[in-house]
Amino acid sequence: MSLIKELVKYSNRTYEKGFVAATDGNLSVRLDKNRIAITKSGLCKGDVTESDIIIVDLNGNKLEGNGKPSSELKIHLLAYNKRKDINAVVHSHPIFATAFATANLDFTDPIFPEVILTIGPVHLCKYGTPSTEELPNSMLPFIENSWAMIFQNHGSVTFGSDLVSAYNRTEKLEHAAKTILVSRLLGGENVLNQKDVNKLYEIAEKTWGIKPPSESYNSQINYNKDNIIPSGNGEIKYSEIIEANLRARAGNPVFNYPNNTNRNKKYNFSKELISTILLDIKS
Repeated sequence: MSLIKELVKYSNRTYEKGFVAATDGNLSVRLDKNRIAITKSGLCKGDVTESDIIIVDLNGNKLEGNGKPSSELKIHLLAYNKRKDINAVVHSHPIFATAFATANLDFTDPIFPEVILTIGPVHLCKYGTPSTEELPNSMLPFIENSWAMIFQNHGSVTFGSDLVSAYNRTEKLEHAAKTILVSRLLGGENVLNQKDVNKLYEIAEKTWGIKPPSESYNSQINYNKDNIIPSGNGEIKYSEIIEANLRARAGNPVFNYPNNTNRNKKYNFSKELISTILLDIKS
């Protein structure tokens, strides 16, 4: 299958899976060292055909195709220009992953072995206005090492050595987001300890040649993780404030903010709210 045909296939699949709505989202693939193919602007990804693919150079200049390249072309160009190992980019708005981003929550805690080994930490990029330099610039703190990121109040972006791996990371990210949400309805997720994470990387390095992140990368994880603001009683995470509001809406107004090292927070929601969320997941 040609790269253009693959781009059409995964554009259609992204829409069919509900990762985008209407004309949202954009996908691209690197054709060679100087050119990329990207979906055109203003088109539903479920309707994309080969004639809807635009070819541009790595400076964003249009080379071939009818119409305009996606307005989010800057996201794709940043990835290709910064990383030679990135050959495909999927930018979409998956509901659950985007909900986490909108709630100012990331996916940097080690929870699922398959996510640790195939995606790695998923950082939260600060909000940037779509189609401007603000959005790609929000990726700069993490682009050198990340295979997936989420954008505040916007969506997600995943990368791959090919379209299959880039798309699969989007699907896996969304599945992880759903599962984490349900685990929080049941009392909170269990975070793997460093010993278990090290075991995973030992297996991964022997079997697939995947090495653990460097110390410099591990220290970078905390760059955007805590999102702390000053408080009269110490430091409070934005996520804790959001959690307090959710509890209040669910009829649980009393909330003691945990300290930043507490990994065993409980999430007490009303039966009505739980039922609503679970119905949405099933649909």
